[in-house]
Amino acid sequence: MLVGFIGIGIMGKPMVRNLLKHGYTVTVFDINEEAVRRVASEGAVPAASPKEAAKNSDVIFTMLPNSEHVKSVVLGKDGIVEGAKQGAIVVDMSSISPVVSKELAETLAGRGIDMLDAPVSGGEPKAIDGTLAIMVGGKEEVFEKVKPLLQCMGKDITLVGGNGAGTTVKLANQIMVNVNIAAMSEAIMLAAKAGIDIEKMYQAVRGGLAGSAVLDAKMPLILERNFRPGGRIDINLKDLTNVIETAHAIGVPVPLASQVLEMFYALKVDGKEGLDHAALVQYYEKLANFPVAQPASV
Repeated sequence: MLVGFIGIGIMGKPMVRNLLKHGYTVTVFDINEEAVRRVASEGAVPAASPKEAAKNSDVIFTMLPNSEHVKSVVLGKDGIVEGAKQGAIVVDMSSISPVVSKELAETLAGRGIDMLDAPVSGGEPKAIDGTLAIMVGGKEEVFEKVKPLLQCMGKDITLVGGNGAGTTVKLANQIMVNVNIAAMSEAIMLAAKAGIDIEKMYQAVRGGLAGSAVLDAKMPLILERNFRPGGRIDINLKDLTNVIETAHAIGVPVPLASQVLEMFYALKVDGKEGLDHAALVQYYEKLANFPVAQPASV
């Protein structure tokens, strides 16, 4: 299959590289021309627009920041819909509103184009090593066609339901991840201000019930004070905003997600929106007026 890929950012770039490693021809587009040049130097085919990327592609992936970007790239001027042939498949791997996912799928179906919503979890590290968790919504027969491509980028790939189901599961995932990081940050602040060595605390709790993939991924970043983004605060703020809107629309209270959303807003106001969401610990540091110290070197 010939592949198109639109959105060559923190996540999209390594995903394209993994498709190239598996021998696929990948035509790419991004408004960041330098990002396009970089992956083109590694074997990708550059395109001047989403329309051009879609024109000769059997499957077109999108990995974009939010719902409006996806709608523009798919349906806008020089968008995918203007270039994609009947029978093509659009796979949106962005984290967007389930309502928008369903609307796009319906519009594309009217043009003879199938769509899957297939958001991911795992951040940049798992995008790089091709072990992302991918939650997919759409028709089973379309999923089976695209599955070999998804296996180049992910490890745990699950069809969770029809169109919109993948984005809904991603919202549930974002609640669990971000509330977990907030709880971890709160616990770290308690221990740090009590004089506990945080690295030793980490080693003490990680093998018990408090241990988690989130703890193992984010605690080392906090210990190193490395907040280079793998999952940016502003992107997770957008995801939790979608959580609140979706939950309220169907009558589901989400008090914990709402509280973490406010924490993200506070960090954004403080100019930290471009940091990794592990920087939630800085919200607590400001409240407690106490920095989490780095562990003493051994």
